[in-house]
Amino acid sequence: MTNEQWEKLLATIGGELFDPLPVGFIIDSPWLPGWAGMSTLDYYSSDAKWLEANLKAIETFPKVIFLPGFWSEFGMCTEPSAFGTKCRWAEHGLPYADKIITSIDDIAKLEKPNPRTDGLLPFVMRRLELHRSQIEKAGHQIKFAVARGPLNIATFLMGTTEFLMALRTDPEPIAKLLTLITDFTADWLAFQKECFPSIEGVFILDDIVGFLGEVDFRQAGLPYLKQLFGCLDVPVRFFHNDAQGLVCAGFLQEMGVNLFNFSFEHSLPEMKERTGGAVTLLGNVPPRDVMAQGAPEEVAARARADLDSLEDRSRIILSCGGGMPPEVPTANIEALIKSA
Repeated sequence: MTNEQWEKLLATIGGELFDPLPVGFIIDSPWLPGWAGMSTLDYYSSDAKWLEANLKAIETFPKVIFLPGFWSEFGMCTEPSAFGTKCRWAEHGLPYADKIITSIDDIAKLEKPNPRTDGLLPFVMRRLELHRSQIEKAGHQIKFAVARGPLNIATFLMGTTEFLMALRTDPEPIAKLLTLITDFTADWLAFQKECFPSIEGVFILDDIVGFLGEVDFRQAGLPYLKQLFGCLDVPVRFFHNDAQGLVCAGFLQEMGVNLFNFSFEHSLPEMKERTGGAVTLLGNVPPRDVMAQGAPEEVAARARADLDSLEDRSRIILSCGGGMPPEVPTANIEALIKSA
């Protein structure tokens, strides 16, 4: 992210209204490799390919704020790998982390990983360190410490159905699991900040929040996410949950969140009301059905409809309702930029 983009992001979060509105996208391995003309496996295994794809994005769309920007990641395997999961890789598909918790008793055997040495985490950081000068030469800096959220990591370690059932049947071991994961994730965020003092934002992604009712969210989501968003003294605290987002919307300020990316199934006016207009919203064009599969005219029409629905356009960054999905063409991104 450039300094100009960062300042615009801060000003937008502060309530300043821009004309045109800022446009931003979460971009990572589901979209970048295919759009840049390479396999997903090459993107993960070749630092040169990773850098090439990210440079191509910022050069093609210089006015877009890409979040988090030069995201060094290995898909959903990034954090689970530190716990010892088997990571399965495909040439053109996303990797998958096999679960390692097969019974509740296995939770007691887990140890907190060290982000400096364990799993893929050292490779994540070394990739950024090796290419820091090239990133900065392009006018960008690493501005976010990034991690999957505690519920998201827990479901990869345990299985989604098994974890959600155990929230009710075995709340004490699950609380211990979430505490362990959250403490590890806080260490991971702090290590990123230590390596890159330019970091001034925390970005947490946790779609499993959207599978919870309010009672379960208060117990198994709110305290752990609040800990993570408060673990670094930074001005931007960005949360992504593009499953059902209403359960957490009223708690975002308590969590410390001031930037939220959510499901396109919730309208911008609805989310503004739920958040009291105090949280900057990143959205809200449907990612698959419109951004990826629609014509540029459909993207433009949906973006205009989203904007026309708003009485107050402050604290809005035009985007899609979720991360950038696979196969979004350049023309559709350009249509959204033009709409803004």
